[in-house]
Amino acid sequence: MKQLKINKLQNSLRIKFFKSKVNMIAPETIYFSKDTKIGKNVAIEPYVVIGSKVKIGNNVTIKSFSHLENCKIENNVEIGPYARIRPGTTLKEGSKIGNFVEIKKSILGKKSKVNHLTYIGDTSIGKSVNIGAGTITCNYDGFKKSKTVIKDGVFIGSNSSLVAPVTISDGSVIGAGSVITKNVKKKSLALTRTEQIEVQNYKRKKK
Repeated sequence: MKQLKINKLQNSLRIKFFKSKVNMIAPETIYFSKDTKIGKNVAIEPYVVIGSKVKIGNNVTIKSFSHLENCKIENNVEIGPYARIRPGTTLKEGSKIGNFVEIKKSILGKKSKVNHLTYIGDTSIGKSVNIGAGTITCNYDGFKKSKTVIKDGVFIGSNSSLVAPVTISDGSVIGAGSVITKNVKKKSLALTRTEQIEVQNYKRKKK
């Protein structure tokens, strides 16, 4: 009986959004909440889950296998596939979240991109920022959560770890593979790498 009620509610919500011209591919696979708000010209691909307290603006695309809850999505935003947008997140106009990205209690600024394989938590990201693949904001030390601030025009190289609390100032670049533990000044290059060692003609020991 409970499942029948859920199915009835979901069908009514799908019809509601269909009538308001939300473009749904395979609508029977899309889950809405009673308080979901969706703007104009929105496209939702199959197997998307929209939890409670989600507000979606105009000209938004949500790709397959994405999960959203308690977040605000402004106009002209692209999400997914395989993205998780957790509570307390705002995606500003023109921003982009790619595949296998999780973002929690954070602001992603206008025209900023987090394209793939990344965790962003307790972070404020400014305008026109590029976050490279494999980047992690290390926001929890086992006792408390700390904040990361990434200002306008920053480029974060792939496979970087930003250890909060930390601020990356405007126009700075973080070299790929870096672990950043100190604030980075405006228009600076910051990187942490050990020297590469190469042993020529190396032979592994045999068992």
